[in-house]
Amino acid sequence: MQHSVNLSSGILLVTGAQGFVGLPLSKALVNLGYQVRGAVRDEPLINKTLNTISIGDINGDTAWVEALVDVSVVIHLAARVHVMNEKADDALSAYRKVNVLGTLNLAKQAVLAGVKRFIFISSIKVNGEATALGHAYNEEQSPAPVDAYGLSKYEAELALQQLAQETGLELVIIRPVLIYGPGVKANFKAMMRCLDLGLPLPLGAIHNQRSLLALDNLIDLIQLCIVHPAAANQTFLASDGMDLSTPELLTAMAAALGKSARLIKLPESLLMMGAKLVGKQAMAQRLCGSLQVDSSKARELLAWQPPVSVQVALHKVADAYREAKAC
Repeated sequence: MQHSVNLSSGILLVTGAQGFVGLPLSKALVNLGYQVRGAVRDEPLINKTLNTISIGDINGDTAWVEALVDVSVVIHLAARVHVMNEKADDALSAYRKVNVLGTLNLAKQAVLAGVKRFIFISSIKVNGEATALGHAYNEEQSPAPVDAYGLSKYEAELALQQLAQETGLELVIIRPVLIYGPGVKANFKAMMRCLDLGLPLPLGAIHNQRSLLALDNLIDLIQLCIVHPAAANQTFLASDGMDLSTPELLTAMAAALGKSARLIKLPESLLMMGAKLVGKQAMAQRLCGSLQVDSSKARELLAWQPPVSVQVALHKVADAYREAKAC
């Protein structure tokens, strides 16, 4: 029989508390009245509302004892993140050091400290890199990670599941798709910059579908997984529940920026050929290919409804982008 986690006297430990997800998550949890301790790599976060602790590099030897005092739930966000054009000589070894050994080390020490629930933020890359149009990933499909990052996340999931079976630790795994929100960087920010400048983009003829996840919606799902009894020992794929084609996303993002998307209908074959010539095949594949997920399990099992629409979320991203540009 599963019981909801009693947080009345427990602290929530958020790893990666200075990150794109970790900082707004920590602030949201504090605003809800939770006691939150943020684990950060180096200098403690300068934030009067958030208690932080420096833990250094995350690997199989990281000491978590002090960070885990009186903790009832761990939300593990910190990871060696996926980057395009990985430069490490042995990328898989580097990912395993942090994402597998570091995660398992934390979880083992969490068990010894009496932690009740461990929420692991994994990645849709555990499922794979792309879907056929209209054939979304779900939790029942066999994982098929392609790159070193995805494989490391999958190996971490397996290690955590084994530990949970052996110890009774309540494990919740969340595999988000691309997360966007205020302060988003990388390709999403580059896309906004192109739209803001009014640059013509040769993506008008793309007929794909991609699932996205607004930062606010991920935070809401994590909040629910902290306390919901049915979340224990489950894996959830997370998305906004509204898939968009690349032209649809560009048009909606441009509108949020107060601009018009200038989309040129270049045949996909020519686009991919050009991308190959300049070594941007992976980026082109993401722009042209589909990656859809079915997030109905969280909706049905947890009665979760993403609180923020895609349109509202994109406007929040656009507002933050304009504010940062004005500084």
